[in-house]
Amino acid sequence: MPFQVAFDKQEQLDKIQQGLLPGEEVYAVFDAIGAGTGFIGVTSLRVIVQDNSFVGKKVALTSVPYGKVTAVSYVSDKSMFGKFASSSSIAITAGGRVYEVDFRGDDKARYVHDLVLRRMLGI
Repeated sequence: MPFQVAFDKQEQLDKIQQGLLPGEEVYAVFDAIGAGTGFIGVTSLRVIVQDNSFVGKKVALTSVPYGKVTAVSYVSDKSMFGKFASSSSIAITAGGRVYEVDFRGDDKARYVHDLVLRRMLGI
């Protein structure tokens, strides 16, 4: 049975797939909320972050190889009753820089965190 890619928007998935290296597989592509980041992609070789915050409608597509990732963090904004999260964030530290992506709900940030952590640990 082939691996099912988790994604929000087909055009974001298409953009990631167009830039894959030979043998590289896409695991997930999720839309982000807030200023700056457009989406995050997780592949078998790297994390890809699209940053829309550049002046003049310029967009940066940044690749972060797992070998350069030193930490991955997951932050959830739980309700006062602890039953749901209205938002969550993933932070990936690599090369002295932190790449932060915000999501609606907590399921996507948790999913990305677990994918990245597994790749970092080689499991």
